[in-house]
Amino acid sequence: MKLIFMGTPEFAVPSLRELIAAGHEILAVFTQPDKPVGRKQIITPPPVKVFALEHGLTVHQPTKIKTPEARTWLEPLFQSADAGIVAAYGRILPDWMLAAPTRGCINVHSSLLPKYRGAAPINWAIANGERETGVTIMKMDVGMDTGDVLQMAVTPIGSTETAAELTPRLAEIGAKLLVDTLSRLDEITPQAQDHSAATHAPMLKREDGLVDWTITAPQIEARQRGFTPFPGCYTMLGEQRLELIALQIEATATTSAPATVTEIIKDSFVVACGNGSQLRVTQVQPAGKKVMPARDFLNGAKLAVGTQLK
Repeated sequence: MKLIFMGTPEFAVPSLRELIAAGHEILAVFTQPDKPVGRKQIITPPPVKVFALEHGLTVHQPTKIKTPEARTWLEPLFQSADAGIVAAYGRILPDWMLAAPTRGCINVHSSLLPKYRGAAPINWAIANGERETGVTIMKMDVGMDTGDVLQMAVTPIGSTETAAELTPRLAEIGAKLLVDTLSRLDEITPQAQDHSAATHAPMLKREDGLVDWTITAPQIEARQRGFTPFPGCYTMLGEQRLELIALQIEATATTSAPATVTEIIKDSFVVACGNGSQLRVTQVQPAGKKVMPARDFLNGAKLAVGTQLK
């Protein structure tokens, strides 16, 4: 098939790789503009751009795709394609673009739709304590992840799996499912989503990482895994921001108020959470410092049993 590929982060690279390997003709690749990254704000190309250029593909990085001027050159290009393939592109496509390719546009979405529609499905699935998730290949319409489902693949979420670990795994699952879907496109009957069962996965904000100690230890631990690497999981010790890097759910209960430090031993400390539950902290990152074992942090920290975190 003649395809236009639209994707930006590392998650999208396996899909492009598998499309090339399957012999599809990639007419063009669309990705987000290069942007400053890291403390030094070095201008960095998106992973999809790097991969596409390495494979001799034409890359476009428009800053706007909804203007009349953009439509003038984009619409003929999209009309020449059998399908548009979208994998975490990061932009909402105008309706004319969705309709331009012969077979429309097809999306690789990292959840079991209609659950977790939106920008951060992997993070919220883990953060909400889901036991399983997956990838949905869907026909795109004008709504946010509301189109008809072509295929799904289900996978369990590991009990200690973080978003950083689950993302590349789902990327590979999605890439293979995408190629299989395209090979059987004429055989597959699209299935409408049950919109009444929809849940949402909004874009993560930095403040989402602030620990709410009034929820239970399993809930906090799940959020910590779901929010790794961004926005992380942090609390405040006085005026100091403290990232919680490694957590363990304690089997014992406490009567202490949530956010109270209940135990300090050589290599860890324990904090009270909601409903009498507790979390043991074994690895942290103080503001402006590197990740360190809790024992190294405790050597210099003003932390005592009874200290209130916030």
